[in-house]
Amino acid sequence: MTTNGIRLAAARTTMPATTSRVRYEIDDQGVAWLTLDHPDSRNALGDAMLDELLVGFAAARAGDAVRVVVLGSSHERVFSAGGDLKAFAGDVPTIEKYAGLERFPQLYLAIAELGKPVICAAGGDVLAGAFGLALACDLVIAREGVRFGCPEINVGVFPFMISALIYRNVDRMKANELMMLGDPITATEAHRLNIVNAVVPGEEFAETVRSWAHRLAAKSPLLMRLGKDAIAATRDLPLREALDGLRSQLALAFTTEDIKEGVAAFREKRDPVWRMR
Repeated sequence: MTTNGIRLAAARTTMPATTSRVRYEIDDQGVAWLTLDHPDSRNALGDAMLDELLVGFAAARAGDAVRVVVLGSSHERVFSAGGDLKAFAGDVPTIEKYAGLERFPQLYLAIAELGKPVICAAGGDVLAGAFGLALACDLVIAREGVRFGCPEINVGVFPFMISALIYRNVDRMKANELMMLGDPITATEAHRLNIVNAVVPGEEFAETVRSWAHRLAAKSPLLMRLGKDAIAATRDLPLREALDGLRSQLALAFTTEDIKEGVAAFREKRDPVWRMR
């Protein structure tokens, strides 16, 4: 099976059989490949898609075999077009629309609190709510030629929810430009703005994503979880409070066997055998 040209080795499905918009597969190195797979809607982030993504991330969080999540798309040109505009303009009662809005913050927080690194494999255009989804991830790898942006204002909407993520990742004036003009930027420009880690040619995209994912999977899952949890808990705190919290997390890390194993393996010039405790 492939995802934007990425072939999955020894993949197995653990998502519910009724899932129709998101594929969930785990390879033999502990990478969970979470793939948006509703090309007819350009992977629009409607309620059903968001619910399935939440189920997928919950499965990844609970799965002991999962060390890394790669969030990608089966669509050749579009990662996701963002929120479902038909639903925005539909005749559904306002109270139901409001209730449905909780899915976006739940998803962004699920990624932040996953305890495992998440790579956004941007093999196609990343737009609107999907731009926020990419910014919620820990790392973003983009294929050359794809675009990022929040064009909501062009259709009479505003990127309310994702503005919190944009302002945490993009300088204020550029953030305003993206949200108020609605013009997309290229992957190269996104890289210059430090919101993309790497931009690679199409023929190298699949292998680059796989390589990064497997490199992450080789790290200590325990220390990775402690580190990601510490970042999520302290990144928005004042400096003194953040340092106090991080000192406590470092002290906790000192009690693990994995930190001792990592140092020993480095000294002995061998690969570490993580004990996950």
